[in-house]
Amino acid sequence: MKPVPPATSLRRAPVQRRSAERLTRILDACADLLDEVGYDALSTRAVALRAGVPIGSVYRFFGNKRAMADALAQRNLDIYTERVGRRLQETGAGAGWRVAVDAILDEYIAMKRTAPGFSLVDFGNQIPVGTRDAEPNTRVADGLTDMLSAFLGRAPDDDLRRSSLIAVEAADTLVQLAFRLSPSGDERVIEETRELLRAYLSRSLD
Repeated sequence: MKPVPPATSLRRAPVQRRSAERLTRILDACADLLDEVGYDALSTRAVALRAGVPIGSVYRFFGNKRAMADALAQRNLDIYTERVGRRLQETGAGAGWRVAVDAILDEYIAMKRTAPGFSLVDFGNQIPVGTRDAEPNTRVADGLTDMLSAFLGRAPDDDLRRSSLIAVEAADTLVQLAFRLSPSGDERVIEETRELLRAYLSRSLD
């Protein structure tokens, strides 16, 4: 089963397995409808109908559709972190930091291409559409810094955290560009992004 968002993002945390499964169905339905109708046309009633649950079940967890989108973004971040962590574990530290950075970018691209609703909410920085709140990228960068530091066996100092945040912000902007140019992500822009990240991070990781 997909990760359940932290209790802080919910009106009420699921206690029983059945309740957690219902929450998962609600978020899955929210993601599918975001792809189909967009955020403006999304409604809690439509989500309840798609999920096959009473409308009261949606309001048990969420006060409105923004809260649902926020919870979906948190779930996306949890899934992404899990995927990156698994890739790094499979890779092994001997492969070097460039392979690790490639894995981090590859998993983000893979989610952009396959995760329902991800094009609108990703990790929480585009709802309402067009807003660019820096806070989600800071959380992403902090998490990736911790994983990369553990992978490389070095301390996650302030310099590395700053470099990671700049890299995440740059990659985020360029990946958005890649997917504006092509629905599946323009490969040339993605490869240029990869080269930019390697060149920039070499200053702090070589």
